Amino acid sequence: MTGSYDPPRDTDCQAPADGAALSVAFILLPGFTLLPFAAFVDCLRLAADEGDSSRQLRCRWTILGDTRRPVESSCGVTITPWEPLQDPGKYDYVVVVGGRLANQPVATPEVIDYLRLADRRGTAIVGLCTAAFTLIQAGLMDGHRCCVSWYHYYDLLERYPDITPVADQLFVVDRKRITCAGGSAAADVAAWLVEKHCGQDWAQKSLHIMLIDQPRRATASQPQPPLHESIRDNRVRRAVLLIEQHLSNPMTVQEMAEHLNVSRRQLERAFVHELGLGPSEFCRRLRLRYGWWLLSHTSRSITVIASECGFTDSPHFSRQFRQMFGQSPSAVRMTMQRDRPEENNEKSTEVDNQIFQKASSWM
Repeated sequence: MTGSYDPPRDTDCQAPADGAALSVAFILLPGFTLLPFAAFVDCLRLAADEGDSSRQLRCRWTILGDTRRPVESSCGVTITPWEPLQDPGKYDYVVVVGGRLANQPVATPEVIDYLRLADRRGTAIVGLCTAAFTLIQAGLMDGHRCCVSWYHYYDLLERYPDITPVADQLFVVDRKRITCAGGSAAADVAAWLVEKHCGQDWAQKSLHIMLIDQPRRATASQPQPPLHESIRDNRVRRAVLLIEQHLSNPMTVQEMAEHLNVSRRQLERAFVHELGLGPSEFCRRLRLRYGWWLLSHTSRSITVIASECGFTDSPHFSRQFRQMFGQSPSAVRMTMQRDRPEENNEKSTEVDNQIFQKASSWM
């Protein structure tokens, strides 16, 4: 059974204000994820009006579709487009929301043609989650940087080998293209747009009501950057993805082999041939590398971080961490806090890059 959401009746809300500072048209792709859409549209809603009235005053938005048929999200909730595809020149941004890729068409020919028309009209295009795949399909990302979640990093490389994805930051603004890794980062993109068009106070108002302390900059790191994009063996690439998805509860080598329908010996040989170390050692190093990232980017306790990285207790994590990095977790945290001046975005980005490169060197 699926839930559904129908467009509001004329009596349900005030018509969009002609003088709105920010206008957005959403296009929902089959299998879209609810969180990026909800986070983005709620940020607009809360910035659009005083209090909790939700009138479309400072911001206006609509949901377009090439048909009026409900679009099913990745969790089964359906949303019916409010209007057919309109002249994209009417909007400041066309926001495409993607999601599940398996057995889903990236976009219909009508949507592809519409996005190309938006490009010709000079309307900025935003791709949330896997919508980056659709923008690439439409030929709209040539010469542009393209952000994608680490979760779908290898999917993009396999489908579009000529595109170099950015998977170590939350979103990328490149001229008339904005691409976002998805998830809660969609709220950061929306807040960035609200601040740009309506002012910082309205962006802060939206986020505070959404219980978000402050917007994250575009260059803020994703929780788990992709690794070893040069892996050629598909078995190893898929195994690495499994490891990345089970960092807090590591799979055994036998479980990975069964999942990939290969023998344990085949998998171990493939890892050694491709990476120079076995899957168990690779998994251990990756979990410790993730621990380095958490120490550098979060305020979580070492005990919590140890658990998130799949270690039974913090002393075990600390011993393994010191053995690999030559420093204790607490020493790394103190160093990172001292060297990360959050008020200076350029300097912070430089520190982030240094962290990424230093931790990567131990793989």
